[in-house]
Amino acid sequence: MPSERSTDRADRAAPPLPEPLRVPVADSHTHLDMQDPTVPEALEAASSVGVTTLVQVGCDLERSRWAAETAAAYDGVWAAVALHPNEAPRLPGAELDEALAGIEKLAALPQVLAVGETGLDYYRTGEDGVAAQQRSFREHIALAKRLGKALVIHDREAHADVLRILDEEGAPERTVFHCFSGDRAMAEACAAEGYFMSFAGNVTFKNAQPLRDALAAAPPELLLVETDAPFLTPAPYRGRPNAPYLVPVTVRAMAATRGMTEEALATHLAANTARAFGY
Repeated sequence: MPSERSTDRADRAAPPLPEPLRVPVADSHTHLDMQDPTVPEALEAASSVGVTTLVQVGCDLERSRWAAETAAAYDGVWAAVALHPNEAPRLPGAELDEALAGIEKLAALPQVLAVGETGLDYYRTGEDGVAAQQRSFREHIALAKRLGKALVIHDREAHADVLRILDEEGAPERTVFHCFSGDRAMAEACAAEGYFMSFAGNVTFKNAQPLRDALAAAPPELLLVETDAPFLTPAPYRGRPNAPYLVPVTVRAMAATRGMTEEALATHLAANTARAFGY
């Protein structure tokens, strides 16, 4: 019988490689800079199971710079750059302006296909940070439209305000709700606007039936899949490190929820991600 310590190590160990997908897909949102494997190791593992394209996402100016540099260095990696909504309230006015200017320079690079993740997060930031978040979100929307890039949205407990601001500012032609967290009604509202909805490993969690209802209601031509790694590891590996190679686990769960074959869903996911990000 293994010791308690060895069992704990096993519980935290990287999950095994899943069976490869027969139709390759993209991980539309990952954070390689927060994961333990090297970039080449992460890419090799992902490619071995049919995850052939990754969108590396920056959350502040430094991480966005790293995302752009990594996308330039590796085939199959693209970048998204932005100030995460929880970053904006930490920057006084002049510093926020300076950071946004830095993001704009990075966003203009050819390997950077999206502005994000931006948006609103009322879970981690209190009322005193709302104004800064909303101002930053509006600036990122304008930037995405100015440069013709996709917009990647972080929306946590802020559905109504995110939709309102998108309506007020005019959403970019290609808008992606990363780690979609709404219910069926939210999915229908996004579908009516043509917004892409990207689902992560939390769609596999036992308590996520409203999320599965949203997935079932979303048109297949607007669906994406992501890991948000190292976060949101799909069941049955919840609590262990997430990585792009685990996308097939979520794809198969999504297909089961929608009553589609794995291949049919993966075909949609691959085409949708290319269309959403323009690669």
